[in-house]
Amino acid sequence: MSETTFPSHNPTTGEVIQNFPNTSPSEVNAAVARAHAVAPAWRALGYSGRKKVLLAWCNLLSNNLDEIAAVVRNETGKPGSDAALETSLAIGHIAWAAKNSEKVLAKQRRPSGLLLFNMRAHVERSPMGVVGVIGPWNYPIFTPLGSIAYALAAGNTVVFKPSEYTPGVGAYLASSFAEVAPFADIFTTVTGLPETGIALTESAVDKISFTGSTRTAKKVAAACGARMVPVVLECGGKDPVLIASDANLDKAAEYALWSAMSNAGQTCIGAERVYVVEDVADRFIAKIKEMALQIHPGANGNYGPATMPSQLNVIQNHIDDAVAKGGKFLVGSSDSVKPPFVEPVILLDVPENSTAVTEETFGPTLVINRVPNIQEAIKLANATRYGLAASVFSKRSGNKIAAQLECGMVSINSVIAFAGIASVPFGGIKDSGSGRIHGPEGLLEFTYPRTVVKQMFSIPIAFTTFKRTAFADKFLKLAMRILH
Repeated sequence: MSETTFPSHNPTTGEVIQNFPNTSPSEVNAAVARAHAVAPAWRALGYSGRKKVLLAWCNLLSNNLDEIAAVVRNETGKPGSDAALETSLAIGHIAWAAKNSEKVLAKQRRPSGLLLFNMRAHVERSPMGVVGVIGPWNYPIFTPLGSIAYALAAGNTVVFKPSEYTPGVGAYLASSFAEVAPFADIFTTVTGLPETGIALTESAVDKISFTGSTRTAKKVAAACGARMVPVVLECGGKDPVLIASDANLDKAAEYALWSAMSNAGQTCIGAERVYVVEDVADRFIAKIKEMALQIHPGANGNYGPATMPSQLNVIQNHIDDAVAKGGKFLVGSSDSVKPPFVEPVILLDVPENSTAVTEETFGPTLVINRVPNIQEAIKLANATRYGLAASVFSKRSGNKIAAQLECGMVSINSVIAFAGIASVPFGGIKDSGSGRIHGPEGLLEFTYPRTVVKQMFSIPIAFTTFKRTAFADKFLKLAMRILH
């Protein structure tokens, strides 16, 4: 056990909830070594054996949903109903991974071709070994379980480093899994400050799954790349909402507002920019303003505080930059940042070079800009270094618009719906990350393919030998002409 500790705080009140071990690099290495030691036994359980364990974990978490949601609420400050929703979605992902891993990762027969007709070929999936998961604080149970559950179902053991702002959630996950685990060290949590996360990326893990800022993700990728350790990176976004002239404006306003403001705007797939076609812009803006004036933060409000206090400076700077460059307030003001809370802020006509448009704000703010047509909306939506998610509102052209967006996920006439559907992959492109969690792709992400080819019987003509004959060479050339 680490000799040093660090506190977990309630961001609403500032009070210390509990002290947790600040795990040292040597302790991280020891945890990874233990995970390596039990990895063969966990793999040997097979898909059905691991399924039983993971479904038992689902059952345990479901029966204690209020308890784990309370831990999430205390450490993040989000409303209890939001914490319960997050927990419920996370449990759903564990169940999907457990039930579908065998089907997705089953051995596949592959055709061997005419020239090698005497060979039988198949591809099998093998777990990586030990997966290190580094989780975020904004969705401290839902996001990491998108890696943890899928890695475990695929046959890996896991060492998890939760955010230093939400260590209690990570500790709860590990202790609850231990109650159903057939033996120790299949899934363990190492709490600590950023140095603990660095130690995990530098340890003997076989893969790292990281969620966090793009800046930190690049450091993680560089550290892992030096040792040829593969990574999954789920980073930030500057997610757009595109509103066409045929959109249902009531739903567009309702959903865009919730996407931008829920969880205090601390959602990587939440709306930060709206591009609304000019001929419906006035009506949309009037509707979203009316709705926005009805919501507020607070201990009993629609959303909670900024979980990470330093983010308040980023939010304030983005608001100030938008106004300095000519943006206008629709809702809120320059004084809307009132630590630890931020009142809803909606800005209009913000220049595209403002940091409020170009950089992730991660707060309850929203920029709404008018565009002459939907093609301009698509162009501006794509004009960013991010490529995580987007939303499109159109009764007739949703699929056509979505197909032109440079991002990993799109919701049509809804927002962030893809996060709740376990069968689809989650992830982004460009500076929003690489790799995928969730769905079949999430299971495949934590395995590697092994090709196996077996000779079933001998044939008179041999190609892979120093005894290859002139007739074999002639036959090969003739076969190529006939085949191709």
